[in-house]
Amino acid sequence: MLLMTAAMIASAQKKVSILGDSYSTFQGLNPEGYAPFYPNDRNDVKEPSQTWWDLYIKANGCQLEANDSWGGTTICNTGYMHMDSSASSFNARIDRLGKPDIIFVFGGTNDAWANSPIGDYQYSKWTKEDCKSFRPALACLLKNLKKKYRKAKIYAILNSELKEEINESFRVICKHYKVQLIELHDIDKQNGHPSISGMKSIFQQLQDAIK
Repeated sequence: MLLMTAAMIASAQKKVSILGDSYSTFQGLNPEGYAPFYPNDRNDVKEPSQTWWDLYIKANGCQLEANDSWGGTTICNTGYMHMDSSASSFNARIDRLGKPDIIFVFGGTNDAWANSPIGDYQYSKWTKEDCKSFRPALACLLKNLKKKYRKAKIYAILNSELKEEINESFRVICKHYKVQLIELHDIDKQNGHPSISGMKSIFQQLQDAIK
């Protein structure tokens, strides 16, 4: 009976996958070769249990399916110093999320910080060249995620303190694809990344937004 109950609980747990950048990393919990930010000497987050995603998963009785987060990565194919980032961009990693029930897309920060090209709104027939710009790349990402993970609920998380071009692009494109956008605010940061307090705030804002 206990084994049956345990099996039923396990089967009921929702599986969470994350497609992210450094804000969602932790050493040893992302694919090998990825660049994690956490833990970091200039930030007080020292344990996975202090991250926004672990707080969310535990509070909601979920389980982690995949955390495909890579520090410094952009959604589009243009990274820092205008380098080609097509091998590490969010679009390059959409096949690595397993079989999730929930997908959190937490990006755009590096596109903003790297001053990647914004581009025009485009909702079909994307080329690699098109996806060097942020707007086409974000649209391509959400379209392909919805197509590949038809049963998953997708949430886009937007960092605080980004430039308005990035913010407005998220609003317009998420609305087009009917993806719930969670716009963060008042996130405490150390060395440009969420502190323990900031992580708790992200978690709480997700809790408030997701019903």
